[in-house]
Amino acid sequence: MDVPLWLALIVVGGLGIKLIRPPWWLVAVLLLGGYLLADSLLAPLLDPLAK
Repeated sequence: MDVPLWLALIVVGGLGIKLIRPPWWLVAVLLLGGYLLADSLLAPLLDPLAK
């Protein structure tokens, strides 16, 4: 099953906001940072950590 990255980010962000109630700016920074990091040169270094 292939899930688009933007959909996964929306779902994870929505669940995080409902369950933990962090500030909105923190959620935005974490999601945007993760998205940018996944598309950067550091992605191959982080890939083994995700498995």
